[in-house]
Order: sequence, then C-alpha cells, then structure tokens
Amino acid sequence: MLDRTYLRENPDEVRDALENRGADVDIDEVLEIDERWRELKAQGDDLRHDRNQITKRIGKLVAEGEDEKREEAIDRSRELKAEIEDVEAEAADRQEELRERMLEIPQLPHESVPLGLDERHNVEDRRWGFDDLRDLPDEVTPHYDLGEDLDVIDEERAAKTTGSGFYFLKGDGARLEHALIQFMMDIHREQGYVDLFPPVPVKSASMRGTGQLPKFADDAYRLGGSNEEEYDDEDLWLCPTAEVPVTNMYANEILLQDDLPLKHQAYTPNFRREAGEHGTETRGIVRVHQFNKVELVNFVEPEDSYDRLETLLEEAEEVLKQLGLPYRILELCTGDLTFASAKTYDIEVWAPGDDMDDGPEDGGRWLEVSSASNFEDFQARRAGLRYRPERHESAEYLHTLNASGLAIPRVMVAVLEYYQNEDGTVTIPEPLRPYMGDKEVIEGHEKVGESALGAGERE
Repeated sequence: MLDRTYLRENPDEVRDALENRGADVDIDEVLEIDERWRELKAQGDDLRHDRNQITKRIGKLVAEGEDEKREEAIDRSRELKAEIEDVEAEAADRQEELRERMLEIPQLPHESVPLGLDERHNVEDRRWGFDDLRDLPDEVTPHYDLGEDLDVIDEERAAKTTGSGFYFLKGDGARLEHALIQFMMDIHREQGYVDLFPPVPVKSASMRGTGQLPKFADDAYRLGGSNEEEYDDEDLWLCPTAEVPVTNMYANEILLQDDLPLKHQAYTPNFRREAGEHGTETRGIVRVHQFNKVELVNFVEPEDSYDRLETLLEEAEEVLKQLGLPYRILELCTGDLTFASAKTYDIEVWAPGDDMDDGPEDGGRWLEVSSASNFEDFQARRAGLRYRPERHESAEYLHTLNASGLAIPRVMVAVLEYYQNEDGTVTIPEPLRPYMGDKEVIEGHEKVGESALGAGERE
C-alpha cells in the first residue's frame, strides 16, 4: 500500500498518478478519514494527559484530607475515562476504515512508465529470434487442433471430469509439460535462485499482502465458501500464483542487509477463475483455470530494485532464448499496469498457429508468458516485509519484484506451433530432449475408445 505520509504531503501528485492509471479513487475522502483519525488520536492523547493530571491531584487531595474535592476529582476522572473510551473506539473505527481504503489504492507508476490508458499504448522495446525463423508448414495447425490430432491434449474429457477451462495432457504432452518445468528451474538455479516448493492454499492475509485482495477476489478460487461471502484473514484460497506464498513467506519479519538480494523460484499449479474473461479463448490452453508456472521472486534493497528489474527480465528471457522461440518485450503503459506494480515488462512469445489481428507481420499471434514487475515497497508495506540496513539501524521496507519464468501452457502452445512439421509431427527443441528420454519428435498417440473410430466404424 502507499505510504500514508506521502499521500498526506503529496495529494496532487497521487491524484495525477492515479489518473494516469485510469484508477477511480476518491483521494479527498481518504484524506478526510485520515484527518479525522489524527484529530481523534490527538484528542485521546489530550484526554489521557488530563486524566493523568487528575490522578496525581487525587493523590494529593487524599494526603491533604480534602474529601469533597477528592470526590469531585474522582467523578471527573470517571467522566474522562468514558470520554477516552468513546474517542478511542471511534479512532479504532476510523483506523480500520482508513486501512481498508488504503488497501484499495493501487501502486503509483514509476516516472519512466509510458503514459497510456490501456494495452494499445504499451511500447514495444525489442524483438528476438525473427532474423532466423525455422521453416514452417505452409499452413500451421493451431495447437488445439494439433493437440487433438496427436492426442496429447484432451479438453473434452477434462470438461467431463472438471469443467470448461481445464484440460488433460497425455503421453508426450504430459512429458513435455514436465520437461519444461524442470528445464526452467535448472536455468534459474544456475542464475542463483533458491528452490521453494510452497503450499498451494494461501490465507486471505497472504492474498492481501501481495495485492490480490480485496480487488481481485472474483478471479480467485476460495476454499469452503463463495466469493461473495465475508472472509477473514484465516480463510483459504487456491494459489493464483506462487508470488503469493513466496512473497508472504517473510511477512512481518526483518531481514538483514546481508540476506539481500534474496532470490527464490517456485513451481506451483495456479488457479484462476478469469471472472472477467467469459467468452474468450474457449478452445485450447491459452486461457484456462488451472495452469503450471515457475515464478521468480526477488527481495532487494530499494536503491537496487530498478537495476534488478532489468536483470530479472533477462533471466526470464533466457528460457525462450535457449528454446529458440521468437518473442518480443513490451513496456506496459500506466493504464495497463497491474494493481501492485510500479513498472512492468511483458514477455510475449510468438505462436504462428492462429493468425490474429494483433500478430506480427509473419502472421500468428503474441502470447504473454511473463510479466517482470517492480512493486517497490507496495507489497512490503502490506505484508510487513522489512530489512535492517545495518544491525544497529532501524528497519526499513525492502522492495519486491517478480516474474514468471515462465507460464508453461503458453510456452507449450508456442513449442507445438513453432516446431511443427509439414507431416503434423512436432520437433522437440534440443534443450528439452534430455528431459524427454532423448526423444526428438512428438509423433502422437493412438486414440482409445469409440472416439478413435470413424463414424462408419462406430455404427
């Protein structure tokens, strides 16, 4: 969350920054709540001071035998106690109201972020891999049709067991998924990342710490209750990204300067309802409710965070470079930043199977596989993440960053489409072959059941 002092002292700058984000927040109302809370705190301090003085006076009156004045002082002390209780109760209410309102204010964009209202105003930074494209079939089959032809992706049976937006991977499809996960983690381990395998359910407090709650409750899977019901900090949700458990692993702790930079990687399954995306990507594994991802989370000193963002981006890019998959880097504009991010780069891989309107001149389309973001101290304030610059100095909020390294299904889409051959097989990228028993080509599987038969044979 934002620093209250900064908001109090720089309201115009905050208003301008939020306007650039397209955020509708009544800053004046938040400031009024803050001002009332401070008035109540000051009033409470004054009342406690007066009561302390009367308490001292009562002692003197007892010693002096002034019984009548002592009773008057005692009565006044009781009145002050009741007033203090009333003031403190209202102050606590205003404090909680202020906390809730502050949690709803998004991060302020970094000054280097390009201005813009939405994704149309994102800035392309660079492309990689288009100077030496491999020979592709004249007509590249989209991954959802290819996956069905090869019998490595089965959406129909997953819809039967679970629902739409889920899928089975079979045979070489499942092996490719496992290969990608291990391949990515091996790369990032060499980059200095420490492996974590976190719990998948996360508390509401953890979701709040990284900024998923309260704003994005509708997109998450809640355990044991509907998303519309009230929840508390002990309620559990299925992890929407490993960013949540890994960032909150150190919540309300103080790290030492010697601990930083701290780099963790974590593979988890991720669960998202995609509540605002009904009717989009109904075929294939581009937009689904459960997917695997390797997440990179960094904890750094504030002065190092923007240099670390550039390095973090390169660390995530390395996966696509080794796989030989063409991609581009976008710098997100103010209006397309996520709730908690001060600056974000998107990595979009090229998938040539679907010729979309926003694809490159070579056809196909772009698929976001990673967002590398600097949250500055926004998450740290929400989760209580601090560090001590020197052992004798006061603790300060550190900066957090993360990036996907990468989102597995969309990388799989790119592999199936970019490495597709004219005969409908798929060449396995060379770096993945050791993870797949040195296999070189995905040739598909024999289908099972009556669905494998032609219409005439079924009759």
